[in-house]
Amino acid sequence: MTEFTGVKPAEFDTMASKHTETARQLEELAHALHSELQSAGLDTSPAARLRQLAGRVTTQAEDLRRRQKLVHELQRQKVTFGMSTAAGSFLEMPDGLEAAKGLLDGTLAGRAALTAADGDAKALAELQKYASRTGDAEFVKAFLGTLGAQGVTRLPGSLAARLRDARTHGDSDRLAELSGQGKGALRMLSTALAKGTDPKNPAYVGAGFLKDLVREGRAEQKAGDTKYTGYQAQALIWRAHDGKPPYSKEFMEVVGRDVIVYEYEQRKDEWAASKDLLGRMFAGAQVPIVDLAGALGLGTMLRPGTHAGNPGAKAMSSLVDDLFHAAKSSREASHALLDHTPAGWQESVLDYLLTTRWGASRHLGDYAPFNNLLVTSTTGRDATSRKLAAEMMKTVADEVRPAFGKGESGNLEITDRGTFDRFAPLSYPLARAIAANIGQLSNLILNHATFGKVAATDMSYALVLAASHDAGFEALVRAQTEHMRAALGTVPPVGLNASNAERLGFTKADVKKFDFDKDGRVDTADITHFLVNRTVAAARPFTFIVEIRRQVLIAQGLDDKKADEALKTMVGDAIGLLPVPGAKQACELATGAFGKLVSTTYDKFAGAAYDEIASQVAQQMSEHRRGLDDTYRTVADNRLAVERLAEQMVATAMLDKGLLERLVLEKHSFTAGTPRTIKPFAEMTPQEYSQFLAWTRESGGSNDLLDRFHNTFRTTTEVDDYLDLEIPASSGGGK
Repeated sequence: MTEFTGVKPAEFDTMASKHTETARQLEELAHALHSELQSAGLDTSPAARLRQLAGRVTTQAEDLRRRQKLVHELQRQKVTFGMSTAAGSFLEMPDGLEAAKGLLDGTLAGRAALTAADGDAKALAELQKYASRTGDAEFVKAFLGTLGAQGVTRLPGSLAARLRDARTHGDSDRLAELSGQGKGALRMLSTALAKGTDPKNPAYVGAGFLKDLVREGRAEQKAGDTKYTGYQAQALIWRAHDGKPPYSKEFMEVVGRDVIVYEYEQRKDEWAASKDLLGRMFAGAQVPIVDLAGALGLGTMLRPGTHAGNPGAKAMSSLVDDLFHAAKSSREASHALLDHTPAGWQESVLDYLLTTRWGASRHLGDYAPFNNLLVTSTTGRDATSRKLAAEMMKTVADEVRPAFGKGESGNLEITDRGTFDRFAPLSYPLARAIAANIGQLSNLILNHATFGKVAATDMSYALVLAASHDAGFEALVRAQTEHMRAALGTVPPVGLNASNAERLGFTKADVKKFDFDKDGRVDTADITHFLVNRTVAAARPFTFIVEIRRQVLIAQGLDDKKADEALKTMVGDAIGLLPVPGAKQACELATGAFGKLVSTTYDKFAGAAYDEIASQVAQQMSEHRRGLDDTYRTVADNRLAVERLAEQMVATAMLDKGLLERLVLEKHSFTAGTPRTIKPFAEMTPQEYSQFLAWTRESGGSNDLLDRFHNTFRTTTEVDDYLDLEIPASSGGGK
């Protein structure tokens, strides 16, 4: 709370009154003095100074009157608390007017919420008036302070019970009104709770409040004849959250972690029984604890942002799913929840959710909260995100591996459809986790390294599941495209030497590293050598992604699907065209060809995840000219699409590094001016861009690089070995 000033009510009233009167008298005196001085022909500046003083006193008087009004209102509402001293009785008055207003409104809103929890319809409507005040820290502190953890828990419970009553009695008007008002109240509560439980927020109400939420969450609650646990009610608040501001890691450490443990404690015996044949006959499926809306059959009537639907809607969420929804908005919060092993457990929370509890997640079929949480927690560039990504890859790979085998044709076969279908909902977040760590795929394949506990075989089976998802496969290809572009971007331009290294963004050590023939200057032969190495190295991860995608389509009987539309679009948008964000164009041809496409907006993505960069590139290209390369219309399968992307990237790298700079530019459709220069790519037609690529192959010497990429990319023996397959060459395996 902000600083307070102690005031005696009566004396404060007197002071406000006297300031007002003094201001009036000073203004009258200034007016009279000005008239006298002017009549006598004297300098009127003394009157002007007096009028300025009167103005300052008037301003002070107005401020005091506003404070006086607030003091009276605080007294009337019994919001302030006083203290008695030897000098008399004092009231505590916030020093800032906004703080005092926040204290008043927050207290009144808290009281309205408590009254609404008792079933007062007018109080619920009154609460809506304060919805916009949650941006005020003083309001939030007073609001939560008045409600307390018990009030926070009671209100959603009361709302749910009243909705059920309205539905039972067929009162559609009341049902609609309660649903709308209830959603608004839950949104307000969720915003206030996220702020009030974050130590970094000025609205923080203290660690004790978090402990009180846990106590109330575990306790049995009652609204009318409806009994429920506090967490079932609090879950409705979490699900109402819009992510602004996100819940804090401290909330997840105290409340979130306890929710995970609480559900397990309540359900572990039933879940254990459901895993054997006899248990399934009596215990049934692995059922999670549903939130209060689910327990009362309210569907989405208390879920903001979704249509209320029919009164009998069956949509349900578990309290853990609602927690995932609240945690997904913050990487820090998601890490606090997943990167933890509870006391006495032998597995981390992430491993538990992917294995022990996965059946409960499947029971309700609402995978979005968990999948969104996984994407948030595993796609960062920090150590914890990488750790969780590796843990997820290893766990899921171990779970899905028994689902696959070698078919009679030697191709991949699904030998256990139930296991494949069981984990298929995780395919997209798994793909995003691999895409965010795409460099690890190269490291595993090329260097026989490990990523956490993930080896190349584990990664291969993780890719089987990840590549089975259309959008997941697109994310993987985009990421590897960016990884290849970044690798090509590390090669220096023609002419790099010790004297110009610093200007071009390199060091003298880089000159020695790239000067392969040791003549003191990086020339065309040096650059070609390193471009070959990087092109071949980038081809092998592409082989794994595309061949495994092909195999999993075959295994699902979808082998007639030759090319993914996303890849066709990527080729059409020339996703491999732009250089790496932050790259410096060291030659005139490159500077002119890229034109305005390379901007600070694009460069800022240099530190972003690979798939984010690829999305940014696609957006820029589509804004200038969709379908820059019309060859995508004839792309027959994913391998041809990737080879087309590789050709675009190689041509870009050769242009960017100056390998095309000294070629004689004759009159081609893709050139302009005197002397001839390459047109800006954004101005080229699809036909001109295709002709530029053909010229790069024929005159620039990219054919050799593309052949090396093609030969490596089409060799799938490593994939066969890791997945224990035996693909005949005639099957189109690319050998």
